[in-house]
Amino acid sequence: MEVTSTETRAVLSADKPVKLFASSDERFRAAVDSPVQGDAPADWLSRPGTEFRLLNYAFGASGSGEVYVSRSMGSVLDNVNRWLKQFEQKDLDQVEVDALEKVSMLGGQAVWVQAEGSYASGMGKPTVEGFALAGTIAQVGADIYTVKMVGPKDEVTAERVKLAAFVKSLRMAE
Repeated sequence: MEVTSTETRAVLSADKPVKLFASSDERFRAAVDSPVQGDAPADWLSRPGTEFRLLNYAFGASGSGEVYVSRSMGSVLDNVNRWLKQFEQKDLDQVEVDALEKVSMLGGQAVWVQAEGSYASGMGKPTVEGFALAGTIAQVGADIYTVKMVGPKDEVTAERVKLAAFVKSLRMAE
């Protein structure tokens, strides 16, 4: 059976050229500009944002180091404890979270979180030994913003100063 189409339509500004070899995220996620901008170190590899990663980078010689900025649910306490659980650490209470080092982030104060050991990121991925985490979590208005660096312990340790500078550079997009 042969089918002939006689209908046409004008090309719209919403029509975009087809991108060959696009990821599922690139194909199906509504592209939204990040509400956050920052000055990443020149040696961090910029990766496309995702539904959950507003800014996304890779770092380190191993190729397994990640840094990303997210907007999260819950409270600062909830997010600190979620990160610590990924490293089989005990939960902190509010007093302990309040005692964590503070850093400036997005016009407010963030808590600085660190952990190391066996990293279980979840999402069906296997646990990885010898990893570390460094990052910040802040309440900004009604939102929780996080900056999370995770990777091999020696690579995270080597990048902590750059991470701190990146966190201070974050600003809301105009």
